Amino acid sequence: MIVELGHYSLILAFAVALVQATLPLCGAARRDSRLMALAEPAALVQLILIATSFAALTYAFVVSDFSLRLVTLNSHTDKPMLYKISGVWGNHEGSLLLWALTLALFGACAVWFGGNLPATLRARVLAVQGMIGVAFLAFMLFTSNPFLRLATPPLNGDDLNPLLQDPGLAFHPPFLYLGYVGLSMAFSFAVAALIEGRIDAAWARWVRPWTLAAWVFLTIGIALGSWWAYYELGWGGFWFWDPVENASFMPWLIAAALLHSAIVVEKRESLKAWTILLAIMAFGFSLIGTFIVRSGVITSVHSFANDPERGVFILMILGVFMGGALTLFALRAGALEAKGLFSSVSRESALLANNVLLAVSCFVVFIGTIWPLVAEMLWNRKLSVGEPFFNAAFTPFMVILALILPVGAMMPWKRAEFGRSLLPLRGALALAVALGLLIYAMQTGRSALGPIGAALGAWVVFGAAVDLWTRAGRGSLGNRLGRLTRLGRADWGKATAHSGLGVTIFAVAAMHAWAVEDIRVVRVGETFPVGPYEVILKDVRDVEGPNYLSTMAEIVVIRGGATVATLFPEKRVYPVQAMPTTEAAIDYGFTRDIYLVIGDPQEGGGYAVRSYVKPFANWLWGGSALMALGGLFSLTDRRYRLAAGARRQTPAAQPAE
Repeated sequence: MIVELGHYSLILAFAVALVQATLPLCGAARRDSRLMALAEPAALVQLILIATSFAALTYAFVVSDFSLRLVTLNSHTDKPMLYKISGVWGNHEGSLLLWALTLALFGACAVWFGGNLPATLRARVLAVQGMIGVAFLAFMLFTSNPFLRLATPPLNGDDLNPLLQDPGLAFHPPFLYLGYVGLSMAFSFAVAALIEGRIDAAWARWVRPWTLAAWVFLTIGIALGSWWAYYELGWGGFWFWDPVENASFMPWLIAAALLHSAIVVEKRESLKAWTILLAIMAFGFSLIGTFIVRSGVITSVHSFANDPERGVFILMILGVFMGGALTLFALRAGALEAKGLFSSVSRESALLANNVLLAVSCFVVFIGTIWPLVAEMLWNRKLSVGEPFFNAAFTPFMVILALILPVGAMMPWKRAEFGRSLLPLRGALALAVALGLLIYAMQTGRSALGPIGAALGAWVVFGAAVDLWTRAGRGSLGNRLGRLTRLGRADWGKATAHSGLGVTIFAVAAMHAWAVEDIRVVRVGETFPVGPYEVILKDVRDVEGPNYLSTMAEIVVIRGGATVATLFPEKRVYPVQAMPTTEAAIDYGFTRDIYLVIGDPQEGGGYAVRSYVKPFANWLWGGSALMALGGLFSLTDRRYRLAAGARRQTPAAQPAE
């Protein structure tokens, strides 16, 4: 009964989405307040219906209702409760329902927090959200129904992919979807503004909080996925330039560009056309990511490889929304004329350079991701575009971005002098260069990547600190500190996010430049060196888990005669799917991680053991956390909470005669 209720709720949500997508749009065109008013209850009812459907599917997973095909394919009675729940979205159909639920949630948030929007704009934004809801609910109901029944239910299920049975992967997808789908709000605001033919500073003030929220969620989701790859896959890396990783990274880059571009529209009413285009493309890359993950055209450890027919449906959605939005963009180009003029050396120019670098770097990632598919389709050639290409093609843009970021943040609007803007940053520049030179002098026989990364990271962090200190004005130390505490949260958020980027740059460079790796066959009782440590394989034994069998090693790490850590890496086998997984054992430290992996037994005795010393690994997650925290600070700024106050609300439209 509960499962049927979930199915019927999904069908009703589709009908409500149709109403939301059409009648308010007609009402806005006719200035009919009665039709426009339908948008708000429709968005709220759609959220209630999809939430009911999602709750029903979750119930089916929790009670192991194997009459439901999806539960049979992705669950098992012996699976821990956390993974029964996360199994709801650990598959194509369930994750698509989460997608729709998140979309409906953002539509409802537009109702709850958009009360000060002009009536016509609010109706059009909600109508565009309704259109997206119609597309994805139709995709779900007609090709990917999560409520299909089995005529003869089995006694037990096939279990969830063991790689997904992990806390990191339990929380990673919801955050990613909040980011992916959150960008639909920027898209809806862009399309609604194009329909109205009016893009101004108030529009930019309205669209920025939605984009910022999506960017924060994407940052958290990407960081969780990177952390999962680091400790779960057992290869010692945090980023593989996997197509699914790229699918979330591309909209993150475009969303970052959109955030900075919207500032120019808000402050100077320039870059209007570019900002609208970024708002369209940010959601476009989210749809491209959806296609990459769900079409079956790629193979990845965390993709939903499905039949190509579903991929065609997603391409149709992408074509309709992107084609329609870009056509509307072309028709309204005349209404996007910029008002504010600025010189080639100004904050506007610096933000434009920021946008170009982020957009081009996104394009590089897109080409590297999609090129193997293009080569196979056009020339029937199997190509592999891996880490060397992305590192070589992507890194220069990030280096340039890091170099200009502190100076650009200090420049005044409209017209600036480069030397004058650099003047307050002389100390930060000197400290950053000195730090890089010191590290270069201390290391021996290694690449310059570490010192350069340290100098760039320090330059960005010190630059953010100088920018914040400059905003405190002049006067005594006490007065300046007092003014610092009274600065807006957006100012603190900007400094925190930029500092997080600097920390991340340093951590990535350090992990690539200074990591120590050792792979060898080791017998029980043997000792071997790894960097400054001595490692002893003390024991290997069989262990039985709740739904897996494990070969667990006991490894002791020693330095200077003292025990640093005792670690227990595992090699697990999940009997239901007969799938092995590697569980790395990690001793986390402030300046380094000791990372150990036990492999298969070898002929002649012994086990394959991989050992790593990963310098400043935790700084990578700390930098990501700082970026997300900076976004949250900015999001709670009073200027964002009262964003709609940038323009007085237009009088309510009168009912049509």
